[in-house]
Formats: sequence, structure tokens, C-alpha cells
Amino acid sequence: MQPATGIDSGAFAAPETCVVLLVDDQLIIGEAVRRILATAAASAGARQEGIRFHFCQKGQEAVAMAAKLQPTVILQDLVMPDADGLELVKQYRAQAATVLTPIVVLSSKEEGTTKAEAFARGANDYIVKLPDPTELVARIRYHSRGYLSLVQRNLAFEALRASQAALANELNKAAQYVQSLLPEPMHSPLTIEWRFVPSASLGGDCFDYFVIDDDHVAMYVLDVCGHGVGPALLGVSAMNSVRSSGIGGADLRDPSSVLSKLNAAFPMGTHGGMFFTIWYGVFERSTRKLRYSGGGHPPAMILERGATGTTVRELECPGPPIGVVPDVDFETLTADVPRDAVLFIYSDGAFEVFESPGKIWGVEGIREFISKQDTGTPACLDELYRKVKSMTVGEVLGDDFSAVLARLG
Repeated sequence: MQPATGIDSGAFAAPETCVVLLVDDQLIIGEAVRRILATAAASAGARQEGIRFHFCQKGQEAVAMAAKLQPTVILQDLVMPDADGLELVKQYRAQAATVLTPIVVLSSKEEGTTKAEAFARGANDYIVKLPDPTELVARIRYHSRGYLSLVQRNLAFEALRASQAALANELNKAAQYVQSLLPEPMHSPLTIEWRFVPSASLGGDCFDYFVIDDDHVAMYVLDVCGHGVGPALLGVSAMNSVRSSGIGGADLRDPSSVLSKLNAAFPMGTHGGMFFTIWYGVFERSTRKLRYSGGGHPPAMILERGATGTTVRELECPGPPIGVVPDVDFETLTADVPRDAVLFIYSDGAFEVFESPGKIWGVEGIREFISKQDTGTPACLDELYRKVKSMTVGEVLGDDFSAVLARLG
């Protein structure tokens, strides 16, 4: 008789096999069941699963034998000289190897109270022995198929969990990589602070700021559509292109030139259908003018504190997202910046949250919130994040949170 090797993922490549363990002190019952199953297997041929039969005559050895064989069905006699069949059912359920194995109780009596107790202990079926051979085989095959399907499903879930854990680990590494590329806070010639919190699945947020020359400081936020490593890598690629001035000779002091070159360098047709939004601005210190351009990005805001409160001026950008429309002309707009004004740039992860079911917080919400904050300290960015987090369902953000605050002196 071929020994059983247990249930593992390799067992499912071939036709499924019923592994039956009969626990009964009577040899005649063991031989009768063996013949029934052998006849059924021979007559079924390739049309049905094979059947491997194992017999245990001693109740005290049954639990250990079941753990070793890992049967797909256990046929358990209730009355044995050295063990209580109902107690054995309870012990099968208490060990990991047989916690899910179908257990069919064999009894010489049709008693309602005994049936109820058997099911309470964990039995799956109850048969008065010995039933019609056709019925016995049918019940064995039914329970075995259900068990094998359950094992297959659990293996698939385990594989899925492992895959998700590996993906989460890769996303975490990608998030750490993106964050390592973000600039340090700037203290001269401007004061610029930021907050970045990646989402669970990592969005495509990137931002940067840098001194172009003694009179010009550039700053921008971009957001690639979608989530995952792909959008993150595209965002990093675009950021590095700007940082290295490797975008076709664009004049970094001219926002429309930068966006036009990015649009030509990152067409969505050659980047997996991905595109990104961007707000790019250049502050000219000598004239206190801010030149800016944008492609599909939410408007940056100039915040000016006065005696009656904070005035908010939105810097709208009419251009399309980068990579969507080829050969499009982007416009450079200009804004005068008062002394001690603050420039606030952010991504949609900072406002696309729901303050109540069906009601998105939106740009209006973030504008009202930031106007009430003390923008002279970066703590206002922490307050903004806490506000967004309070409106987020679950433990992690649904999109990257990016917010940049530049005090323009």
C-alpha cells in the first residue's frame, strides 16, 4: 500500500486523491471498508480521484497517525476499548495537522443526542455503520473534495499574502528612496519647509527647490497619475531631469520653457500611459516677482497676513498635464509678491479627502484651513497633515501627502 505523503502544494498538480483514515477497533470493519473503497477506485478508473486507505485499530494511536498521514477524510468509530471516539474528535480539532480535516463519525446507533454531541465536538458527518457502499464512497469523495478545495484556497491566500507582503516591502523601499531624494529644508536665501507622507500604495509625488543664480530660486511640486513603483520612478525621473537641467536645454528661469521641455521628454505614449501634473515657479528676489506655470496641478497660494487676517491669492495654471497633449504651448504667468508673504504649494493628496460622506474637502477646504494657520512656523504643515489624516478612512493615506511652504521674505 502506498504511504500518504501529506497535503502540500505539490499534491495539486496531479488528480486529487482521497486519503482515508479509518479508526476502528474491529478488523472486520476495517477489511469491509478497505474492500468497498478498493472496488470503488477500480470501477471509477480515471474518471474519479484515487483513494488511499489507512486503518488504525488503536484509538490511542489515532491522533498521532492522523497528524503523520494528514488524511483528507477521517472515519472515526465512537466506541473503542482504549479511547472515547468523541474525545478523539475533539483532539483532532485541537492539533494543527487535522484542525480542518473532515471527520465522519461511525456509530452502531442512530441517536439524536449522540449525533448532536459529535457535531458539537467538531464532526462533519455521522453515519450508522456500515452504510450502503455507494453512499459511503459518495460521502467520502464529497468531504475529501471539499477539504482539498479548502486547502487549495488557503494555499492561494497564503501565496497572495506573501505576494502582498513582498509588494508592500518594495513599496516601502521605493517610498524611502523617493524621500531620500527630496531636498533638505532651505534657510537661505529663502526659508522653505515641507512635509511628505507616502500613501499605502505610494503615489507619484515629488518636489524640489533650488537656487538658479543669485537672484532666482525655483520651486515645484509634481504628481504622477496612479500609484505604485512605476509612477514613483517616473516622478523621480522627471525630478532628476529638472535637477540636472537635462530636459532639452530648458531655461530654468522660464517656467513655460521647463514645462514645454518636460512635456516633450515624457509623452504618456512612451511611459506606459502615465502622465503628471506640475506647478513650477521661479521667485526673482530683486523685483519680488514670482513667475509660474502649471500643467493640470492644483493652484499654489500666496498667503499675506494683515491686520484683518490672512489674504489668500490662488495662482491658477491653465495648462494640461505633462505628457498628455504633444506640442502644446505653456504660459508663464507673473505675480507680485509682498514682503513677508508665504508661498504654499501642495499635491492633491492634501485636499482630496472627505470631510463628511460624499463631501470632498477640496481646494476650498485647504485654502480656508491654511489661511487660519500661523505660516511663520512649519508646525502649520503638521497641523495640515493631522487634519487630512483625521478625514482619512483607515490607518494610512489613500494618496501621497505633499506640502511645501516657502517664506519669501
